Amino acid sequence: MIYLTCDIHHAKLKTGNQDHCDISEIKTATLMSNMIFDRNIKATYFISGQSFVDEWSELKNFALHPNIALGGHNYNCFKPDLLHRVSKKFFSSYNGPRFYQKNDTIKTIKAIEQKTGKRITIWRNHMYMHGKYTDAVLPECGINICSDGVVKNSNGPIEYSPNYFHFPINIIPDHEHLIHAERTPEWISWWQKRYNWSDDFGPNSYKIEQWTEIVLQQLKENEKNGVISNMIIHPITMYLCDNFKCLEKILDYISSKNNSNYDELQKSLIKIAA
Repeated sequence: MIYLTCDIHHAKLKTGNQDHCDISEIKTATLMSNMIFDRNIKATYFISGQSFVDEWSELKNFALHPNIALGGHNYNCFKPDLLHRVSKKFFSSYNGPRFYQKNDTIKTIKAIEQKTGKRITIWRNHMYMHGKYTDAVLPECGINICSDGVVKNSNGPIEYSPNYFHFPINIIPDHEHLIHAERTPEWISWWQKRYNWSDDFGPNSYKIEQWTEIVLQQLKENEKNGVISNMIIHPITMYLCDNFKCLEKILDYISSKNNSNYDELQKSLIKIAA
C-alpha cells in the first residue's frame, strides 16, 4: 500500500521555494492535483490554516475533492521566527509553550472546518517539528494521526496512545534531498556544514532524475517486502525542479499499485483499536 502526502503552505510564508516560483504555491498544488485526479490517485494534503483564510478561491479547486484527505500543518507555520526561537530557548519547544501549541492547533482546525465543513483529525507539524507537547496537545484536539518525522525502516502507523497514532515517512523526502530553487550545490554544502544536517536517508541531495529513480526503487523494495510506503512530495518543489516531468513517472507507478489516503487509513485504525 502506498500513501502519498503533500505539504502546502500559504503565500505569506515567503519560503525560498515561493521566492523562486513564478506562480503561487497553491497554484502548483492545483496543477499537481489535476495530475493526481486524472490517475484516480488518493492523497493526503497537510495544509497551513492561513491558506484557507487567504487563498480559498484557489484552494477550493482541490481541497474538496473526494480523493483528498485534509490534515493540519499549523496555522502560520511558526511565524514570527523570533517567537519560536525564544520558546525553544526557554521552554525547549520550538512549537511554543503547550497553551500556544494547543491554540495554534485549534485555530488551524477551525480555519479548515469553516471553509470545507470537515473536522480534520490528521496532522503534520511544519518542518516535521514534533515538539515535547505535541503528543499531549494533538489528541486533546481530536487528532488521531500525526505524521511527523522521517523513519527509513518504519512500516505503517504505530499506536502511541489510545486512538492516536504516529505514521512517519519512510520514502526519501523531496525538498530536503533535491537540488532546486535556492538549494544549489553550494547552498547545500554551506547548510550541511552549518547545521550538520541529515535525516534517516542521509545528508545528500540529488538532481530530480536521480532522486526519482531512488524513490521508485524504494517503492518497489517496500512492495516486495510487504512494507507500507508513506511518502511526501511538495507540489511547488516538483514544479520548480522540472515542471512535473519526473513526477509523472512517480504518479504513473502509484496509480498502478494499491493506494489510499489517511482518511481511509484512519477508519481501519480506529476499527482495529476498538
